[in-house]
Amino acid sequence: MSDTRALIEHYYAAFNRGDWEAMLGCLADDVAHDINQGGRETGREAFRDFLARMQRSYREQLRDIRVMVADDGRRAAAEYVVHGEYLADDEGLPPARGQRYVLPGGAFFELREGRIARVTNYYNLGDWIAQVSA
Repeated sequence: MSDTRALIEHYYAAFNRGDWEAMLGCLADDVAHDINQGGRETGREAFRDFLARMQRSYREQLRDIRVMVADDGRRAAAEYVVHGEYLADDEGLPPARGQRYVLPGGAFFELREGRIARVTNYYNLGDWIAQVSA
């Protein structure tokens, strides 16, 4: 259980540093990534591409991160608050003008052989759109 918690905490610490290679190092080669209100992408390279898209359009920090781990250590969940800035237009979303936003989010994880095999992210897209459209 403590190894799982440490892995998830390392993953989020790397996110907050913008250290994509360290984040990718936490993932299984065939990681399943369920994008909030979107589809599933599979594989570390697809995740790398996702991070590049995110880096282009957003600057984010996660705060108040709370990690919960199942007794067997094979599943975990995290809750956090996203503090972000919308930097560049993202396809299908409102125009970016440097808007700042704060919203709660969460993720579910499955682990396999000491790596993250699935990450499923959730946040309220309607709340985010309202904040950046104000």
